[in-house]
Amino acid sequence: MASDAARLLDAAEFAAQKHREQRRKDPEGTPFINHPIAVARILACEAGVTDIELLQAALLHDTVEDTDTTFAELEARFGAAVTGLVREVTDDKELPRAERKRLQVERAPGRSPRAKLLQLADKLHNLRDIARCTPAGWSPERVQEYFRWAAQVVSGLRGTSPALEAALDRLWAERAEGPEAGSGSAGDAGRDSQ
Repeated sequence: MASDAARLLDAAEFAAQKHREQRRKDPEGTPFINHPIAVARILACEAGVTDIELLQAALLHDTVEDTDTTFAELEARFGAAVTGLVREVTDDKELPRAERKRLQVERAPGRSPRAKLLQLADKLHNLRDIARCTPAGWSPERVQEYFRWAAQVVSGLRGTSPALEAALDRLWAERAEGPEAGSGSAGDAGRDSQ
């Protein structure tokens, strides 16, 4: 069996190839691959995660949703456990955006503990990124809407990682928008919009 480092690098290389033409929506057009790498780093460095399958899933979490990758392709290369984690956090792009966002809120409490960690890290990175640099074309209202919607999702993930939850709470406090504030819909904000 490959070493843990080799397994992580394999997932990073696969994700980099799949996301190679994609950019984030920030004004700088940051390469999209920076996002899954940052999510994996948040898990490892801020939540203390050493679970290689979870870190691989973090690197791969947007491949099915945002590229031509299939779950069968992931399973053949990375196994059922990694694929299962990616499946848990993948939105069905055939559904309308508002429905995908509603389902993220609804399904958050029932996710597996590892998928909850992954989703917390994903939300944390997206919120930090938006706070750092507003995505091109986003109004202040749209940014606030994203923060409100993310708070709804995170409320269903609580009790999973005190460190990540505290980091998220600090972001909301900096915006003077606690997780309890507002109940706006997700609109078109979200991981797939960022």
